[in-house]
Amino acid sequence: MDAIELIALGNKARSALLASGGIARPLSAFPQAPYFEAGGEIIWIGHYLPAWHPRAALTAKPVAAGLAVKLGAPPKLTWRREFPPMSAIDPHVVREAAAALLHAVCPLGRPRGFGALLCHADLDFPLGLARERVRELARAYSARDVEAVHSASRSLLGLGAGLTPSGDDLVAAALFGRRFIDRDAVWARLGVELVRDAGTASHEISAALLADAVAGESFEPLHELADALVAGDASGALAVAPALVRVGQASGWDMLAGLMIGILGARIFIDG
Repeated sequence: MDAIELIALGNKARSALLASGGIARPLSAFPQAPYFEAGGEIIWIGHYLPAWHPRAALTAKPVAAGLAVKLGAPPKLTWRREFPPMSAIDPHVVREAAAALLHAVCPLGRPRGFGALLCHADLDFPLGLARERVRELARAYSARDVEAVHSASRSLLGLGAGLTPSGDDLVAAALFGRRFIDRDAVWARLGVELVRDAGTASHEISAALLADAVAGESFEPLHELADALVAGDASGALAVAPALVRVGQASGWDMLAGLMIGILGARIFIDG
């Protein structure tokens, strides 16, 4: 097969393709999805990239769904993001900027998925059935009750439509937000357990993306928004938010809601 030219890669996609010799195969459970297996890892391949991610491979032309593909030599550009060091973060500054952002996100447009919680709006079915579960998750983060966070998170995995269900995106971004401001090893251990839970309660793509979020490697707009909060710049975070909420059908809104829960806990139900 002819090799398809690569324009840019995320760091995890680069490692996976180097391990596989540039060959990527469709996932057996999701043959029509833009996610492929390469070198034992799940990667995303396409010629239009809505947002950078460590697993993304950007190609010069479209890639046929459901077929194995050979990709060309890795380009020089590799996209990678990580958590900033805790020495650069004042959790109080982050929380206050997040609280200010919470008051400003509703004019971005009709919130989708769990993003409706940020605007105190009704949740669409079936998410509305889980409103109390999300409240439990927020309260657990406020109380720093790791066991309760685990229980509430696990109850949300697999909930919702789409390739990555809303519950999965919410849970992943919430833990991303908490680990962003609190590097206690208990949150990393919780992440390992939730990744294991996602493998059975949801599916392999969500489990992989959840593992990335726990490690501090997620979508570019999520990192940029979090970085603005570190600077105490709620206006800068609001400027980035439209790029985040455009990710997926509802994933970006779900991630925004999750990030706020991980940082603010139950305050999202009080401050909005």
